[in-house]
Amino acid sequence: MGVTSGDDTRFMERALELARRAEAEGEVPVGAVLVLEDQVLGEGWNHPIAAHDPTAHAEIVALRAGAARMNNYRLPNTTLYVTLEPCAMCAGAIVQARVTRLVYGASDPQAGAAGSVYNLLQSPVLNHRAVVEGGVLADVCGAQLRAFFRARRTTE
Repeated sequence: MGVTSGDDTRFMERALELARRAEAEGEVPVGAVLVLEDQVLGEGWNHPIAAHDPTAHAEIVALRAGAARMNNYRLPNTTLYVTLEPCAMCAGAIVQARVTRLVYGASDPQAGAAGSVYNLLQSPVLNHRAVVEGGVLADVCGAQLRAFFRARRTTE
């Protein structure tokens, strides 16, 4: 795949920009970028509230965009960058799409399905396993989420 740690940082920074867009729209700030050979195939940010769609998570939006661009529901040799560890729904979509590698920022100790609570992406009972690398810009990703929820608690 040839993705280096510098590329990981660059693509995670783009995912953080997308997360800021979600936050500006009043959504939980999560962003995702799907990459194939250093080219962005798809991007997404959380917008289930605005879309009235419980599946409109950043990862799903990025995967849909990438699949449309590739004209294929399978996305082999791709890397998905996401600011927060995927939930079970998103991890399942990553498996179904055959994404090769997942890089995430902050861990999700309540619902993470890439190793924190569940490990769907490397489950031996599923027909695909993705390489998982967590913690890329974790401090920045985590701080963004904490600030969002702290502000929400003070306005409610």
